[in-house]
Amino acid sequence: MKMTSAWRYAALLSCAAVGFATPALAQDKNVKIGVLNDMSSLYADIGGPNSVAAVKMAVEDSGLPAKGWKIEVLSGDHQNKPDVGVNIARQWIDADKVDAVADTPSSGVALAVSNLVKEKNAILLNSGAATADLTGKACNPNTVSYTYDTYMLANGTGKALTKVGGDTWFFLTADYAFGHALERDTGAVVAANGGKVLGGVKHPLNSSDFSSFLLQAQSSKAKIIGLANAGGDTTNAIKQAAEFGIVSGGQKLAALLLFINDVHALGLKTAQGLTFTESFYWDLNDKTREWSKRFQKVSPKGSMPSMTVAGLYAEILHYLKALEALGGNPHDGAKVVAKMKEIPTDDPLFGKGTLRADGRRLIPAYLFEVKKPEESKYPWDYYKLVATIAPEDAAKPLSQSECPLVKK
Repeated sequence: MKMTSAWRYAALLSCAAVGFATPALAQDKNVKIGVLNDMSSLYADIGGPNSVAAVKMAVEDSGLPAKGWKIEVLSGDHQNKPDVGVNIARQWIDADKVDAVADTPSSGVALAVSNLVKEKNAILLNSGAATADLTGKACNPNTVSYTYDTYMLANGTGKALTKVGGDTWFFLTADYAFGHALERDTGAVVAANGGKVLGGVKHPLNSSDFSSFLLQAQSSKAKIIGLANAGGDTTNAIKQAAEFGIVSGGQKLAALLLFINDVHALGLKTAQGLTFTESFYWDLNDKTREWSKRFQKVSPKGSMPSMTVAGLYAEILHYLKALEALGGNPHDGAKVVAKMKEIPTDDPLFGKGTLRADGRRLIPAYLFEVKKPEESKYPWDYYKLVATIAPEDAAKPLSQSECPLVKK
């Protein structure tokens, strides 16, 4: 069939449009990041407004705004409720065209948002949620977990305490996804190292009264009482355990997830001697000190950064590095995460490393002990380093992974 001159001209225009579409899209330098966390309740001190400050700091430090990129940072309070978190994230993605949801402390919220970003082909940059399931059986091509998980916590604190004689355990567990995963993973480590779990009790999120739970733990006669909770729940349990004389009675508290903000709130007199695992401490080396002092100046609370805040900063830097490597924002979550996994990670807080196929950043972990009051020499001088855990030991081996993205 012969083409008329009009049809030939239209076809040429169509081809030209296709030819120009890809470069035009590649040059899109607009990015929206939504920081979704607890702004007002038991996890607000761990992240909250500090997480927003860290993201904005990463945006500036990336150098992209100076290169003509427009990067907008939004924030929302998920109230530790999965339905609230998903509704905010859905609104952001559908109406506000947010590219990446970041932080997400509260594992229930993170798991729900992870499903949403896969459906919408957006991105979840998780730093706050601990459940190892995000890079395990619930992993997907659109989610990254950067800072820590329940496997790391269990294999740090759980293994260390069991090996030095803490061979009987009783758990006080926050009754939601994070607490369940932390108790599960720690219990497995205790058993693998010759210990025994004598029992446990679940408590509601954001509890104010731990008396009945602590009495059960005390009567169990377990050598170690594992606190499988976080934030305000952890600090309340520790304070009330002191009132019950649990530690003075010979049992030891294991804070399976403890943050520097918790120690600051408790004070060294109450927190001294607690053993726990983290992947970041502001006073670890010259680079962490320099960055943390910079952060403290912009912190809405004037505090040193928690582990998750530091991890979020590093994660946002790597995300923006991947966008720059792509030549612009493709607004394709799976494509951007694939680029994040392809290029090496490198930042001033965690150094060089890799982002695995399951979305887990490989970084070292550290076993710390809280100092006695007389050992602290300056403000926020709270930790002493007990042991360093290699990156490959801090993350679940890929050979044992349940993540469908991992080829075995």
